[in-house]
Amino acid sequence: MSAGTGKALGVGLAVLGGVCLALQSRINGELGRQLGDGIAAATVSFGVGLVVLLLALPWMHRNARRILTALRSGELRWWQCVGGACGAFLVTTQGLTVPLLGVSVFIVAVVAGQSASSLAVDRFGVGPGGVHPVTRNRLIGAVLCVVAVVIAVGDSFGDPAALGFAALPLLAGVAVAWQQGVNGRVARAAGSPWPATLLNFAVGSAGLLVALAIESALRGGGPPGAFPAEPWLYIGGPLGIVFIAISAAVVHRIGVLLLGLGMIAGQILGALGIDALIPGPAGRPDLLTVTGALLTLLAVRIAARG
Repeated sequence: MSAGTGKALGVGLAVLGGVCLALQSRINGELGRQLGDGIAAATVSFGVGLVVLLLALPWMHRNARRILTALRSGELRWWQCVGGACGAFLVTTQGLTVPLLGVSVFIVAVVAGQSASSLAVDRFGVGPGGVHPVTRNRLIGAVLCVVAVVIAVGDSFGDPAALGFAALPLLAGVAVAWQQGVNGRVARAAGSPWPATLLNFAVGSAGLLVALAIESALRGGGPPGAFPAEPWLYIGGPLGIVFIAISAAVVHRIGVLLLGLGMIAGQILGALGIDALIPGPAGRPDLLTVTGALLTLLAVRIAARG
């Protein structure tokens, strides 16, 4: 496989991962609405994903042991194995700030943090692919992606007085880029993306259980609502498995920036498709949203040429 073909395949998989994330967001959002608790919904989602991976453990245990070997040899550092905490932080931040900021500002803040951080993560070689210099095209692609997302959601910004809380999702976006880089290193050490995925779900589930315990204590210990009976509300975890596994598998080939931009494009395209087929509270996508989605594809194309 040529380098160009490998890069195109990697970006295509990143877009697919973003589509899975968009679908997961809609499912987890509905689960959170029915439970009356977004953090509880995220904990359930991570927990289901962890159970699915543990059931598959017999065929991945050999590669999982390689992580321990890499830690003992110094090939991996302990802090490279806690990337799942970034996913837990992102979901927790969503539960804390979306009611104040609205979904649109939250998305813009995450994308801005992720785009800027991806450039730095690539520049300093945090990911398994080594150093990716900050070329003009890569910088233009990162900036254009943020502009595209602002255009896509610009008609639904929340309360301007609450914009100071956008620092939290901005930090979450920074953390997600770092997570993608270290996940790739764990996958390389294990010889497979699946042990890295299992490690992410284990760490993320532990982090969310802590966040849920803190939230429960603050609200006086009341449990979330009754668990809904619809089976489809519990497939967010398996969709997250696909998302994280793709991240760990392709980041060494395309770098953290292209991985992030491809997934952002996939999220917007997936959201467009979902909203067109099954409209949410905001209704069907309008012209600005479609324009923003097309601009994200252009941003990925420009960055890929860099």
